[in-house]
Amino acid sequence: MTVAADCALDMRGISKTFPGVKALSNVNFAVRFGTVHAVVGENGAGKSTLMKVLNGSYAPTSGTIKVGGAEVRMRRPADAQALGIRMVHQEINLVPDLTVAENVYLGRMPGKWTFLRKGEMVRKAGAVLAELGAAINPRERLGNLSISQQQLVEIAKAYAAQPRIIVLDEPTSSLSEHETTALFRILRKMRDDGIAIIYISHRLKDVLEIADEVTVLRDGSMIETRPIEGITAAQMIRLMVGREVSNVFPKSQAEIGKSVLRVERISDGTRFRNVSFEVRAGEILGLTGLVGAGRTEVARAIFGLSRLVEGTVSVNGREVSINSPSQAVKAGIAYVPEDRKGDGIVPGMSIRENISLPILRRLSRFGRIRRSADRALAADYVKQFSISPPDGERRINLLSGGNQQKAVIAKWLAARPSALILDEPTRGVDVGAKAEIHNIIGQLVASGMAVVMISSELPEILGVCDRVVVMRDGHACEPLERAELSEERIMALATGEEMA
Repeated sequence: MTVAADCALDMRGISKTFPGVKALSNVNFAVRFGTVHAVVGENGAGKSTLMKVLNGSYAPTSGTIKVGGAEVRMRRPADAQALGIRMVHQEINLVPDLTVAENVYLGRMPGKWTFLRKGEMVRKAGAVLAELGAAINPRERLGNLSISQQQLVEIAKAYAAQPRIIVLDEPTSSLSEHETTALFRILRKMRDDGIAIIYISHRLKDVLEIADEVTVLRDGSMIETRPIEGITAAQMIRLMVGREVSNVFPKSQAEIGKSVLRVERISDGTRFRNVSFEVRAGEILGLTGLVGAGRTEVARAIFGLSRLVEGTVSVNGREVSINSPSQAVKAGIAYVPEDRKGDGIVPGMSIRENISLPILRRLSRFGRIRRSADRALAADYVKQFSISPPDGERRINLLSGGNQQKAVIAKWLAARPSALILDEPTRGVDVGAKAEIHNIIGQLVASGMAVVMISSELPEILGVCDRVVVMRDGHACEPLERAELSEERIMALATGEEMA
């Protein structure tokens, strides 16, 4: 492995061992200045561990690191920052109650003196945001911004530190297609400034669009590095998993039946208005649109997490009144939320305990949970959904994102719903787990369930759904049939360029 003169980062022979686990094994990884270098791999492949070695959170068990040609040793994140290495994490790591400017310069206030020079800070933060093309007021309270805007502030914070190397972890996971395009414009500007960008993502479409090179990790080893022109998504998947992954978007062969879930002219008074659609037995109805269009708000209202001020909800032909999740479950509706970690799981509980939560009354006799039934239920879903490791007593927060998501889906299926609403069901999971979740959804509709799937990923919407409803500014278009579907049509409706 030769190193070019423009090499920003050269990690050689990097190994990292934890008690009983070899997380990284002799990894070689090099990144050039003025390039976007993607890192891909399944969950557990070693991506996060390698980046934690780079930013000083972990000391490597063996191996060397060079930054700009000079060998360095980093014992803590402050050492990496002093060398010009900045990380933008998937989870927003800012302070909601501070202003945008205060967040951009958090821990690094401009000026020669110790007291805060707020005018200078606002001016400099505004200049950084303008340079990146982000139309955000530096005086605005951060908590008032959308998630996508907060992510741009996170990137501006890293950029303001004049970095040599920036690491971006799943930067588009919560962004719409339109917002992703805006982010890529910023990344190209940073690349043209000579910054080395390390781009970690499960979204291979994004990798193919923005990266110059890609490195594939598998089971803690570096499998291959290639220029992006020399690789396809299918080849990346094969290198990531070590096998062919077929039917990433399996076409359902389910027979479409009667109406299961029908919503008519529902409104919450502020975030969505006059929304109507129905989903039938054996059907997957997609609900898409830009972030903030009202998709999640509609789902939460149907499930009783927020109040409807107008409209009706019917299940299996019968109008129902839903003011709480328990009433929704009783009516036959289940909801897998967008925020898996915050709303989907109880981290301190086991897989078994999480799966049993919605049906404790059914599992109980004379006020006591029947442990045999409880364990049998969990064991059945662990086996059916290939949850790994296959141990119902394992704490759920110790699982990968994909296995957590399968457990959350199992939890709500245990309630035996007629209609299942899935909000971003494959966000933040690797390509293998994504294919498994799509297969689970296919099995559900084949058994006669009605599924509403919310997704920001248009290839997923196009590949999985039978019909699609596009939302914009709280309004929903008429459902598009499969023959009418295309990325261009959906984006035109989502941005208001076309009305159905």
